[in-house]
Amino acid sequence: MKMSKQFPVNALRVFEAVARHNSFTRAGDELGMTQTAVSYQIKILEDNIGEALFLRQTRQITLTGTGERLLPKTREGFELLREAVALARQAADEVLEIHSTPTFASQWLARHLGKFQLQHPNIAVRLLRSDGKNDPNRENADVIIHIDKSPLPGMICHPILELDYTPMVSPALAASIGGVNKPEDLLKLPWISTGECWWADWFQAAGIPSPDKKAIKFTAFGVLDLEAGAAIAGHGAAMLSRFYVEDDLTAGRLIQPFDLSYRDQNIYWLVYPPHKRNSPKIKAFHQWLTEALPPLTPDTA
Repeated sequence: MKMSKQFPVNALRVFEAVARHNSFTRAGDELGMTQTAVSYQIKILEDNIGEALFLRQTRQITLTGTGERLLPKTREGFELLREAVALARQAADEVLEIHSTPTFASQWLARHLGKFQLQHPNIAVRLLRSDGKNDPNRENADVIIHIDKSPLPGMICHPILELDYTPMVSPALAASIGGVNKPEDLLKLPWISTGECWWADWFQAAGIPSPDKKAIKFTAFGVLDLEAGAAIAGHGAAMLSRFYVEDDLTAGRLIQPFDLSYRDQNIYWLVYPPHKRNSPKIKAFHQWLTEALPPLTPDTA
C-alpha cells in the first residue's frame, strides 16, 4: 500500500483549512482548489478514517465528534511542519524577535542583551516594547516577556522572574520632612503608584492599618521605569523593586528607608507558541535568561 493511501497528507491539509474557515468555498480559495476538489479530498479522508468529519447542512457545516478529535493534532502537526520548513530555510544568522513589557525591556533586557549576543554571535536580536496582550504586532514575535499572575492559555510559558517591592524616595524629599524613619512618615508624602493596593498591603505588612484618608497619589505613570524617574525627581515616594533601580540606589539618587518588602502575585513569563518549542534560538535565549536573572523561589520555579 502506498504511503499516500496510508497517510493522506493532502487531504489532511484540506481538512484543516475547511475546519479553520468553516467553509469548503473559502478553504478552496486559500488552497487554490475548486469546491469540488475540496469535497473530493474530504471524502478521501473520510473513507480512509471510516467516519464522517463534517455535518453538511444548508449553507453551514459543522465538525462531527470524529472531526473535533482529529483537528487539534492535525493543526499542531502542520504547525510543526511549517516550523521545520522555516528552520531549514534559515541561514546561519538568525533573528530573534523579542516583545517585552516596557519596564523589563528598557530597565534590564536592553542593558544586558549584549552579553547574550556575545555568547551567541550567530543570533541577531530585535527587541520591541509591547504594551499588552492586545498588541497586534505580538503575532510576529518569537518570544514574549509577559507579566501576569498565571500563564497564557495555549502557549508555552516559563516563569523567569518574580519581584519584591518596597517604598523608595529621593534623599532630598526625605530630608524635606525630617527624614523617613518610620513607616508613618510615608503618609506625609505623595505616593507614585499605578495601584493603591500595593501601598495598603505594604502598610498592613508593616503592622499599620491603612488610613481612611490617603496621601496624594499619582496615577499618571503607567510603568515602573517612569515611576522611578518621578521618584528620583522628588515628586513622591514610589513602590519600586531593587532589581530595576540598583544603580540609582548605589548612586544615591534614591534611598530605601526600610527592609520590609511586598511581593505581589505577578510573575514574569517567557512565552512562545507550542510549534516553536524546538527552536534553537529560543532554547538558547531561555537558557541565558535562567542564568542571568535572580533565581526563582522553589514554589515558582
